[in-house]
Amino acid sequence: MFHLRHLRSKILPLQHNNIFYMRFDELPLCDAVLHGLQTMNFKVATPVQEQTIPVILQKRDVIACAQTGTGKTAAFILPLLHNLQSELHDENSVNAIIMAPTRELAQQIDQQMEGFSYYLPFSSVAVYGGNDAIAWDIQRRGLQKGADVVIATPGRLLSHLNLYDIDFSQVKYFILDEADRMLDMGFFDDIMQVVSRLPKDRQTIMFSATMPPKIRQLAKTIMNNPFDVKIAVSKPPESIMQTAYICHEAQKPGIIRNLFAAQEPNKVLLFSGSKLKVKEITKTMRQMGLTVDEMHSDLDQSQRDNVMHEFRNGRVSILVATDIVSRGIDIDDISLVINYDVPHDAEDYVHRIGRTARASAKGMSITFVCTEEQYKFKQIENFLEKEIYKIPLPEELGEAPEYNPEKNRHFKKTFVKGKGAFHRNKPKR
Repeated sequence: MFHLRHLRSKILPLQHNNIFYMRFDELPLCDAVLHGLQTMNFKVATPVQEQTIPVILQKRDVIACAQTGTGKTAAFILPLLHNLQSELHDENSVNAIIMAPTRELAQQIDQQMEGFSYYLPFSSVAVYGGNDAIAWDIQRRGLQKGADVVIATPGRLLSHLNLYDIDFSQVKYFILDEADRMLDMGFFDDIMQVVSRLPKDRQTIMFSATMPPKIRQLAKTIMNNPFDVKIAVSKPPESIMQTAYICHEAQKPGIIRNLFAAQEPNKVLLFSGSKLKVKEITKTMRQMGLTVDEMHSDLDQSQRDNVMHEFRNGRVSILVATDIVSRGIDIDDISLVINYDVPHDAEDYVHRIGRTARASAKGMSITFVCTEEQYKFKQIENFLEKEIYKIPLPEELGEAPEYNPEKNRHFKKTFVKGKGAFHRNKPKR
């Protein structure tokens, strides 16, 4: 049998270049910020932090292209805290707004804000939906009494703005995190409504994993001569060992069983394209005796929080998730990412597998590629400018299909609800 523990020994180890990073104490940050970094054992800056922090400290508008997992949150929080500490500002007014597309990301930013500002006298409030009346009132008070930093999702922030008299006239910093994600979710009008309430004399900072024309247009609309920072976001980190199985759809559960037959998995993320399929995969894996749970949009916030708590603590070994929540999963020690389906495009692929190999660690990704998905997978390989290693299919699972993406480019598949099966359309002649 061919088990997960044998994969690394059968695949050539990754080669790493010697890369030297700038130390945080070499950056012009105030002592209180550096003290917080030292307490949290943050010593060296990531490339996006090294390139953006000095520019943000100069009060210039910045548009940075950087994927999740590169340390972008600290790249804007640290200079924000320094600027608030080193300049006069109204202590009873909102001074900075950080907007994020999802409640999960807003929570993570709020947690990092709390950690980095430990030795600083600043207040913050996280404004997002999916909670109770008490949380709503805490958010309202923070907005009306002037928390120094507001971290918010667009829809929830507008709900407060439409109901209450909230003063944003003293806002000096406006930060958009995962701007491309916000536009994909239809938040352009919401963003512009918030912008209309802000002073024109402000610093605007935008982080985005991709830079499509709509992001450039947004930047042109709300920013003033922004400084461009481009990190190599089109490629996954070299510390991720990327692999794939070429298989039939019906062989995918067998691969899962084979991978984890000899050892209990630890911190594994498995992605699938729909919540219906996530539910069926979770059910199948539980029948295999695996400790698994699911994450998708049908869960309310308390259920999501509970699932993440169990996953972080190791009581759930495998988390099966849809892409819609993938960016809200921020855990540094994920050992393996499995793409049960080939992602829709290369950008989604990079985001998915970027959940592993965080914080300078090594990681591994495995993508299951059935016949219908071969052409899409080849497009991802072309995008990455590399051929992903194909793991031989275990003999007991039968013969694997030929890997011929061009021949199979017109195959389509549709999931039949309730049957747990895929039906293939014949290729076009």
